[in-house]
Amino acid sequence: MTLSMAEISAWLGSFLWPFFRIGAMVMVAPVFSANYVPMRVRLIIAFAITLVIAPTLPEAPLALPFTWPWMAIILQQIIIGAAMGFVMMLVFAAIVTGGQLIAMQMGLGFASMIDPQSGTQVPVLSQLFVIMTTLLFLVMDGHLILIAMVAESFRLLPVGPEGLGREGFFALADWGTQMFAASLWLALPAVVALLMVNMSFGVMARAAPQLNIFAIGFPVAIMMGYVVIFFTLPNIAPQFSFVLEQGFELINRLLMGG
Repeated sequence: MTLSMAEISAWLGSFLWPFFRIGAMVMVAPVFSANYVPMRVRLIIAFAITLVIAPTLPEAPLALPFTWPWMAIILQQIIIGAAMGFVMMLVFAAIVTGGQLIAMQMGLGFASMIDPQSGTQVPVLSQLFVIMTTLLFLVMDGHLILIAMVAESFRLLPVGPEGLGREGFFALADWGTQMFAASLWLALPAVVALLMVNMSFGVMARAAPQLNIFAIGFPVAIMMGYVVIFFTLPNIAPQFSFVLEQGFELINRLLMGG
């Protein structure tokens, strides 16, 4: 049995190009790309998803291996998959930023640890929020929805030299600005409450300069911060659900042309 170069390139493209899109998504998306997930496990996950999805995909375009059109298709698949994972990563980045705002207001900004999700040093309070939202993400089947969306992406945006357009990149940049608004929305109740506490200490320091307000205010601010977090923590679930839904809607818009 003899195989022509066109048949070999079609066979490679039908598996290799989807693998690059799925692999890029797995390498960037939260939970999948966490530091506690070994690289081999990520590759196995991407390989397994590709094995399931590849037989259901339409016929791949013909391109000779290791030519410029072949490499351009690979680059487009990597960009598409990375963009899908990047949107979800920004959702978790909003949670981290909100935790940092609260931690700085209550005086816990110095208490930091390494975030296994991103590999960067974040306040302990942000790490608490990341753990909670990661569990919520898994409970809401966010990882399964993301896999379903990457499978659907091959129908909305088939494999080919065409990928995300200029509108898609502008939408990603605009989504980054919205994430700062989402983090402020998450932290606003605690920030306002702690700001009122600090203003009260400022008035006390002005009225009684002989009192050492800094020695009293620091532990009181931390204690009030814990009280505020206790009352505002249940609101994280609906807020995270809303931001996550917006992230999925953005991915759908990107796949449909921006």
